[in-house]
Amino acid sequence: MAATAAIRPMGSYQAQAAFPPPALSARPADRQAWIAAFRHVRDETERRAAPLSPEDQQIQSMADASPTKWHRAHTTWFFEQFLLREHAPGYAIYDERLHYLFNSYYVAAGPRQPRILRGLITRPTAGEVAGYRAHVDRAVAALLAGATPAALDVVLPILEIGLYHEQQHQELLLTDILHAFAQNPLGPAYDPDWRFPRPEACAGTVDLPGGVTTVGHAGEGFSFDNESPCHDVLILPVRIDRALVTNAQWLAFMEDGGYARPDLWLSDGWLAVQAEGWEAPGYWRRDAQGSWATMTLAGLRPVDPGLPVTHISYYEADAYARWAGRDLPTEQDWEVAARDGALDDAFGLVWQWTRSAYTAYPGYRPIAGALGEYNGKFMSNQFVLRGSSAATPDGHARVPYRNFFYPHQRWQFTGLRLAEVHS
Repeated sequence: MAATAAIRPMGSYQAQAAFPPPALSARPADRQAWIAAFRHVRDETERRAAPLSPEDQQIQSMADASPTKWHRAHTTWFFEQFLLREHAPGYAIYDERLHYLFNSYYVAAGPRQPRILRGLITRPTAGEVAGYRAHVDRAVAALLAGATPAALDVVLPILEIGLYHEQQHQELLLTDILHAFAQNPLGPAYDPDWRFPRPEACAGTVDLPGGVTTVGHAGEGFSFDNESPCHDVLILPVRIDRALVTNAQWLAFMEDGGYARPDLWLSDGWLAVQAEGWEAPGYWRRDAQGSWATMTLAGLRPVDPGLPVTHISYYEADAYARWAGRDLPTEQDWEVAARDGALDDAFGLVWQWTRSAYTAYPGYRPIAGALGEYNGKFMSNQFVLRGSSAATPDGHARVPYRNFFYPHQRWQFTGLRLAEVHS
């Protein structure tokens, strides 16, 4: 399984050092390697935040997004709450008031600032959040350096979850600031030199023969709890496109009245089209010459026909598939094809919608304690996406990884590939 080898670089945001950290199965634990992995991930967050002013870091442009400053503080709270408070004897809490401000959705961990009001947290300042991060970073490094082997057996699994959790927020940091900048009439650039990665020059389809196969985390390396248990599924014979749907193909859908034909849309999707006034993917707008442009991390740029379409909702992906006379793959179809190395651009460009509802695998049990709220509580009314995007940190993506969003959401780098069941 060579999935991560296919992850494409993300320009100036590609991580600069190796990740993931050493395997937990390796004993004795390499303390210095884990400390280096921790510092690497923490530094990457600060590197992504570095181009942003204090004003940029404060903005919350919609309920689904969070301020950059909040992402920096919340990921720090995560290590303080779940690692240091419980496993670092004598640890001095940085500021008890921050517990309320930077908890996200962990009900068992206590009350929290409402999500839609995170942008009102003007204090602590961005500089003070940097002090909070430095305090926690020193304490985590000291814990890892001084813990007994028995304590490390307890600490390292929590640390590892925290590292992958912070990487998720690194991606959100970019997508959230992109949404904020897209609301600004000046169309500011996060980085004028940013470029979307080019897709592979691929065509054709791959046929999966169908039958019973195994999906889910196989027990080697890190996984989130929603990827388990590994289990058997029945795959129908399916033909999947090797390539992602491009902007050029999406323009053909638009020119054929795709956003004006209710017969193509799920009922809730059609309501969203009307309520939101959708006529193109998210961030697309007409430029002064009447051509389509799109807001990117480099600012407003002409729509490139050869790039994968992105910033589309599940409703749009489903409507496009119906217009094309095809389907979206199930998440099991996608996993089997990606595991076999049959999909081009499976990683590093856009998260790909599947037609699978986000629900528990047979026999799923969340991990014990407050961390059990990480994935399981969201298994309702959302759809699974597979792969990774141009904003995903290096080393984060894996074949069994299950991302999930509500069907109307499109501020992430979300796209699609097509499939169809065949005999």
